[in-house]
Amino acid sequence: MLDILNYSFFQNALLGILLVSIASAMIGTYIVTRRMVFITGGITHACFGGLGLGYFLSVNPIMAAGVFAVASSIGVEWMAKRQNIREDSAIAVIWALGMAIGTLFIFLTPGYVPDLNSFLFGNILTISRTDIYAFAVFLAVLSVFFLLFYRQIIACAFDRDFAATKQMHVKAINCVMSVMVAICVVLTIRLIGIMLLMSLLTMPQMIAELFAERYGKMMVVSVVTSLSCAIVGLVGSYLLGMYAASVPASATIVITLIAVYFMARIMRSFAKK
Repeated sequence: MLDILNYSFFQNALLGILLVSIASAMIGTYIVTRRMVFITGGITHACFGGLGLGYFLSVNPIMAAGVFAVASSIGVEWMAKRQNIREDSAIAVIWALGMAIGTLFIFLTPGYVPDLNSFLFGNILTISRTDIYAFAVFLAVLSVFFLLFYRQIIACAFDRDFAATKQMHVKAINCVMSVMVAICVVLTIRLIGIMLLMSLLTMPQMIAELFAERYGKMMVVSVVTSLSCAIVGLVGSYLLGMYAASVPASATIVITLIAVYFMARIMRSFAKK
C-alpha cells in the first residue's frame, strides 16, 4: 500500500489535493456564506461551452473554458444588478447556455474529441507539475487578496447592505470574488470534473458550518475536511482498483464528502439532545 507513495503521479495528486483544499476552502466559504452555492454549478457548466468551442477552433480548451468561466461569472453579476434579473434565474440562463454551446460545438468538431471524459468526470491522478505550479500561483494571488481585504470580504459575504453603508467597495469585492471562483473552477476541472466540481467547493464548507460560526474558523475546518476526505477518497479509489474495479478518484472523494456530511449532521443532532 505504501509503495504507491513512491510514484510521482500519486505525489502530484496529494500536492494538488492540498492546494485545492486550501483554495476551495477560502472561496467555498464565501460561496456558502453568501448562499451562492449554485453559482459554482452555473460557472462550472458554462465552462463546457468554452471546452466545446476550444475543441472546435483547435485552441487550448482550458484557456477557452477560462474565458467562458470569467465571462459567465461577470454576466451573472451584471444580469442580477443591471437587468433586475434574480440571481438564481441569471445562473440558470448561464448554466443552460454554456451546456448548449458546448454540446453544439462538440458535435460540430470533426473526428474524436480527446480528453473529454477527463473534463467531465475528472482524473486527479493525471495532474502534472505544470498544473500544480499554475494552481500555486493562483493560490498565492488569492491569499494576498484575502489578506488585504479580509474584513471587506466577510462583510460582503454576510451582509452586503451593511457593507455598503460602511462605504466598502461591495461591487468590486463581489466582482473579484466571482472572477476568483471562475478561475478556481477552471483550474480544478481536470481534478474532479465538471459533473462533480460543485461538491468540492460546497460540501466541506457545509460540514464546517455545522461546527463553526466564525468565518475564519469555517475556512480552517473546511481545509481539514476537504484534505482528509480527498485523501480517503483517493486511497479508496486505489484500493477498489486493486481488488474490484477501476473507478475515478473524483467519485470516491465526493461520496466520502457526502458520507462525512451526513455523519456530521447525525453527530450534531445527538449533541443537541
